[in-house]
Amino acid sequence: MQDRLTAFLARAELLMERIEAALPHALLQPDWNRSIAFRYRRRSSGQGIVAPVDHIGAMNFTDLKEIDIQKEKIQRNTEQFVQGLPANNVLLTGSRGTGKSSLIRACLHAYAAQGLRLIEVDKAELVDLPDIVELVAQRPEKFIIFCDDLSFDEGEPGYKALKSVLDGSVAAATPNVLIYATSNRRHLLPEYMAENLTYTHTADGEVHPGEVVEEKISLSERFGLWVSFYPFSQDEYLQIVAQWLSSLGVSEPHIAQARAEALVWALERGSRSGRVAWQFARDYAGRHGTTA
Repeated sequence: MQDRLTAFLARAELLMERIEAALPHALLQPDWNRSIAFRYRRRSSGQGIVAPVDHIGAMNFTDLKEIDIQKEKIQRNTEQFVQGLPANNVLLTGSRGTGKSSLIRACLHAYAAQGLRLIEVDKAELVDLPDIVELVAQRPEKFIIFCDDLSFDEGEPGYKALKSVLDGSVAAATPNVLIYATSNRRHLLPEYMAENLTYTHTADGEVHPGEVVEEKISLSERFGLWVSFYPFSQDEYLQIVAQWLSSLGVSEPHIAQARAEALVWALERGSRSGRVAWQFARDYAGRHGTTA
């Protein structure tokens, strides 16, 4: 009888452990002194964790060329934020590889000494955004919650969570939190030709979008600051190539000689983006014996 009771209690204890593991748990505070950048990830058990990023790629504002207007807007907004002044959530949109993510990384390095920290959140985990905001609400640092390459398909749950925080719901972001997001498209939900038919016109010629279109525009509008990026011209692309080659220790004569190769490199990839310029610079510097 005693053996059966012991076995029953062991099974009951195992069941309770499984139930506890399945229940939601409050996020644990990470070691905030460990890094200036963190990632939010949800484990297979469903428990979320904010983990420090040990290796952060260096990036300075001076490394980013041909985006001076965009730089000024982001830098000004971020400086207002770290100084405790009013600042906006930011949506960076436009051509791929033009420096959107790099600009945010440059901001982090520039203002880390003033208490700026970054938490990267994948769009699939934006449903936990209110919990992340609550986790940092009482911290003295300023936090940028960063979502890279943001876009949503119809019905994705993260859409409503992000919309609620941006819009000032009960779970709204605190004064020490801003959301910076990058996207290749300004309207973050897919758009279809048939939706244009929902537009209506009044007698005086005023245009009113339909409810579906309004909903798709509304999320982007909740970001207070829009910063647009555009494809680079050939001259701008070559200036960026020269900047990266110089930073990798390539001499001025070799930089001049690299122009033709840089143009072929861009032609083969169908893009004159900053990312392509960086990739070419690393290839060229490596072939000519320069260490990064």
